[in-house]
Amino acid sequence: MNTMNITIDGQTQRVTLADNAATKALVERLQQAPVNVTLNSSGDFEIWGALGFSLPTSNRQMTAQPGDVVLYNGSNICLFYGTNAWSYTPLGKIEGLTGQALCSFLKAGESHISVVLSLPPNETGIHEAQDADAEGVCHTLNGLRVTQPQRGLYVKNGKKVIARR
Repeated sequence: MNTMNITIDGQTQRVTLADNAATKALVERLQQAPVNVTLNSSGDFEIWGALGFSLPTSNRQMTAQPGDVVLYNGSNICLFYGTNAWSYTPLGKIEGLTGQALCSFLKAGESHISVVLSLPPNETGIHEAQDADAEGVCHTLNGLRVTQPQRGLYVKNGKKVIARR
């Protein structure tokens, strides 16, 4: 999983996650249930607050940029709409918003901002598929045996496959 969602006031933005122990632990937590946090603006550059649990840290001195999502002191999350130099563990980045849109989404300058961290839905659960035309018996996703698969998704030899006919 390399993304998570941040939802504020019914608007959701996707975060591209960093590859580190903190994000792996966060994803494990989010697989159980979404995490609700209350964040507050601070210093005209971020909203931040306690996660309610700790994550592993790999702090490094960095200058956080608008859109950066970082872990501070192992148990606080910071979402940046400005810049700040400090020692953080990078968690990810909100991408695709202009500076003003990011400030609006993050409720810059406000307090008691209700934020939901969640994983994006995966409707099919299919991450990779092979071609169904190779030899072997196929089954529909409902488990029915198919000898001549038509166009669609099937299971063959325990793997997801695509028939292109």
